[in-house]
Amino acid sequence: MSEHVEWSEPEGTAPAATAAVTPADAADAARLVSFGLQPKLQPARDQEYADLLRRYREDPPFARLADAVATGLGLIVLEVSPRAGMAVTAAEDSVFAVRMGDYARRTSADGGDRFLHGLAHLAVAAMAFPRPEDLADDGYIGRVTVNGVDAFVRQACRRLEERAAEQGENTDPATDAPGLEAAWRIWVRRSATGATKDARRLAGSTTGIVAKAVAFLTESGFLQRTGDDNGGTYRTTARYQLQVRDMAGSAAMAELLELGVVPVTDGTPTLLPPEESDDLELVADAGLPFHSS
Repeated sequence: MSEHVEWSEPEGTAPAATAAVTPADAADAARLVSFGLQPKLQPARDQEYADLLRRYREDPPFARLADAVATGLGLIVLEVSPRAGMAVTAAEDSVFAVRMGDYARRTSADGGDRFLHGLAHLAVAAMAFPRPEDLADDGYIGRVTVNGVDAFVRQACRRLEERAAEQGENTDPATDAPGLEAAWRIWVRRSATGATKDARRLAGSTTGIVAKAVAFLTESGFLQRTGDDNGGTYRTTARYQLQVRDMAGSAAMAELLELGVVPVTDGTPTLLPPEESDDLELVADAGLPFHSS
């Protein structure tokens, strides 16, 4: 009997061997998530952040706790690494989610511009990572320019318009119903610069819209400004690559890529002759890194 007791006792107490989660552990996990919500913060420049990242990688129970905190806040953990930090993105129902409609309303009262802002973000992503292998390569750095993105979209617009004309489709829908127009049709009608008398770029011009997009991405830690040429030059960050990977399956981005984007490194656009395929319409309200509603 005594031998049975000696065998049963360790077995019964085994679960208690797992250390209980302490308030300090929960605080550290929440602290790590809070660092992840500061996209410009680099682990290499913050010792506490680097220590918590190390703990995440080396302590599985702590990693699960941090993941649970993120999930409770409506966040999706894309990657936890020294290069990207704790990279998170907001789920659609998260309080941290950014809506395309809200973003567009902050920039213009024109309902048609909602399409344009979404298209600008999609074009930046497509130009930054034009090939699947670029998106998959952790060491790849994409480069874009404001004028280059606008030129790329205009080339895409011309190609889509040519397709519509070849297939006998209506290329000039009612101007009083912009919501029924494809985004590319709205874009091509808008002035590229619309400069004021003192040569300032108008916010409602297409380059102004692209500039707003890249400024937002820069403030969000997705891009880094590298110069002023061609309306502003930018390079991608690890966080932006992860964000685009997460959204790469969206129909609207696929439509842009299917037009045939030549890989570039200096932010200038070029289109390859596209393969034969059905004509495409851009999805309304779609745009990185936003949710549509």
